[in-house]
Amino acid sequence: MHKYYVLFLTLFFLSCSNKKPSETTESKQSLSNISLVILGTVQDAGSPQIGCKKTCCDGLFETSNNDRQVISLGLIDSENQKTYMFEATPNIGTQMKILTKYETESDNELADGIFLTHAHIGHYTGLMYLGKEAMNAKNTPVYVMPRMKKFLTENGPWNQLVERKNIILHEMESEKPISLSESVEVTPILVPHRDEYSETVGYRIKGPNKSALFIPDIDKWEKWDKDIISEIEKVDYAFLDAAFYSGKEINNRDISEIPHPFVIESFKKFKDLSEKEKNKIVFIHFNHTNPLLNSNSEESLLVIEKGFKVGKMRDMFNL
Repeated sequence: MHKYYVLFLTLFFLSCSNKKPSETTESKQSLSNISLVILGTVQDAGSPQIGCKKTCCDGLFETSNNDRQVISLGLIDSENQKTYMFEATPNIGTQMKILTKYETESDNELADGIFLTHAHIGHYTGLMYLGKEAMNAKNTPVYVMPRMKKFLTENGPWNQLVERKNIILHEMESEKPISLSESVEVTPILVPHRDEYSETVGYRIKGPNKSALFIPDIDKWEKWDKDIISEIEKVDYAFLDAAFYSGKEINNRDISEIPHPFVIESFKKFKDLSEKEKNKIVFIHFNHTNPLLNSNSEESLLVIEKGFKVGKMRDMFNL
């Protein structure tokens, strides 16, 4: 009987030792529980844009395209069953549904927080759907800079959202990280843009393994007091403003009124980057005229050929 008992213990410990706990841990780490998802790639006014008669809008008014959503990024934190949204766009209903479906362990229909960049129409007006005429949300955290907070609290209809506690405003400070969990950190960074009603920020988003830079709007790279190339080097992904491919698209507008880095300017700016660094760059925030909205266009193929990426709806990036 004693021999059988010794044999049993030997087999038991051998079986335990064959489980290789270190390999299991490594495999879990390689499949990140924290990810970013692109929820929209289009400039504020959407695509097709109101009143558009150009060929870039042909057929789009008659046939809706759910992949043409206004610029937004989602953060999925499956470790803590939470989601966060960057920007509150006019397409927030569709985008929120897409985002919250990724977190299968939660029944929430709203993200656990919304981060705003600035007070231009495509980036904050989706907040209206959190009010009493729509969802009538309760205490949704909205992260804002000081001028943005003042704008929302002192102007209707946004102040009604604050007074009714549909949203709770959390004031941020540039370069000061906000900890969302032990593994996730978000840092606002001031960028130069048309700041009529609020300052403008981009974000650094840091996960347990990787980090991202999100700059949907900036006037020109040269106007920033930071070096964009150095900022790209610090992260694993860089989601960058590419509103216009070139000046040809806006020959009927004064570009000084709506400055953005042209994609062809970004090509020159980033031409000396290594292949690895170029591959971090994901172009986003496309005007309705931008040929990068068409994945088969010559311009889209050139972006890929040069080593960059064109952002697309539902593209996922592990953090």
